[in-house]
Amino acid sequence: MANKEKNGLLDEITPMDVDFAKWYTDICKKAELVEYTSVKGCMVIRPYGYAIWEHIQRLLDGYFKQTGHENVCMPMFIPESLLQKEKDHVAGFAPEVAWVTHGGSEKLEDRLCVRPTSETLFCEHYANIVHSYRDLPKLYNQWVSVVRWEKTTRPFLRSREFLWQEGHTIHESAAEAIAETEQMLNIYASFCENDLAIPVVKGKKTESDKFAGAEATYAIEALMHDGKALQAGTSHYFGDGFARAFDILYTSRENKKEYPFQTSWGVTTRLIGAIIMTHGDNKGLVLPPNVAPIQAVIVPIAQHKAGVLEKAGELAEKLRPSFRIKMDDSDNSPGWKFAEYEMKGVPVRIEIGPRDIENGVCVLVLRHNGEKRIVKTEDLETELQKALTDVNAGLYQRALENREKRTYTCLTTDEINKALEENGPGFVRALWCGDEACEDKVKELTGVGSRCMPLDEQENVEGVCVCCGKKAKHTVLWGIAY
Repeated sequence: MANKEKNGLLDEITPMDVDFAKWYTDICKKAELVEYTSVKGCMVIRPYGYAIWEHIQRLLDGYFKQTGHENVCMPMFIPESLLQKEKDHVAGFAPEVAWVTHGGSEKLEDRLCVRPTSETLFCEHYANIVHSYRDLPKLYNQWVSVVRWEKTTRPFLRSREFLWQEGHTIHESAAEAIAETEQMLNIYASFCENDLAIPVVKGKKTESDKFAGAEATYAIEALMHDGKALQAGTSHYFGDGFARAFDILYTSRENKKEYPFQTSWGVTTRLIGAIIMTHGDNKGLVLPPNVAPIQAVIVPIAQHKAGVLEKAGELAEKLRPSFRIKMDDSDNSPGWKFAEYEMKGVPVRIEIGPRDIENGVCVLVLRHNGEKRIVKTEDLETELQKALTDVNAGLYQRALENREKRTYTCLTTDEINKALEENGPGFVRALWCGDEACEDKVKELTGVGSRCMPLDEQENVEGVCVCCGKKAKHTVLWGIAY
């Protein structure tokens, strides 16, 4: 076990208000989520960390299938000649691409890119299989790893190889593709808020910040506990640009040759980092119940006494059909077990001891706020479900309050600097004229960049640009990003 016992308890982690980055790394390591490797910038996702990803994958995959999407798997390698077909796309990824130049001892005539994303592979495939409007739409998704040669890495947030899903769809009309783009953005937002208890802002990226080769990029932005922004998912509308670059043509209902319209959308293991930095505390990880590998741990108290282990085992068997349950009957002390499962973020702890058995009750302890509930053992299943629901709601509310407290409305760059200086990092809501020069100037003067233009704040924009004072066209959420 990575956590070493010290004076009967677990090693402490660095407090978040002392060193947030060290606090984050401590949790990744001591909660046994990851381990470093000899491959610089890459990580081992340990079983507990991978189990969180499996639950994220299971839930999202279900939502994708409910909306008609099918899973496929594209190759890991992309020939350079194929990648070069869409110039804007390749230019956007060129600095992060890893190349395979040799196969065995032979130099490759056409070197291979290790996929940073798979648009070009999907386009090649579509060109082979899409011939008629009857072949449309294609609603595809894949669960794979990708490689991007990041210079600065951190577990889950930025690593050179990471896990993700990437959806790719192709449609008859622009309207269908735009509807798909919006639908997937909404699925991501709903998943983050309902399953991960992370409030997000849905918005459109500015022209300078959109995906390479896209006509429009939409994103969900979350605010971490330290006031920095995290892009939690993206959904892109490609128009027919990729179709033209790859000669994807189909025969329309009017018997004409037409170019179809495409989308792509994705989330990554970065979501685990979002969970840590949104919900974690100085005791360790705090997991939302829907993705927690262990939803409740049963800790027998005075387990050496007659009947305690038997009763704890009976409760575990009763709960297992409905919940992810662990019973810890190891010979570690109860205090050690409490600290261990707090570090691992288990949403609910169930304590059962001789006196509890005598009274027909047990104790539920909620991880996120330490609340204790004495419940009848005969009502345990109902009470545990209620507790898990309350944990999820409590986590969401706490994260929302942090975001609202750290969201500042500013009229000038001087106001932005004052708000950040007095209150610390956060979201800045400010108006923008739409000029890229002003967007760059705001970042130069304040340190905050544009995160997105919130979709629900673009109607009837009144006021002037935070930078130049000219008439504003957009409300923008600005922030310091991970």
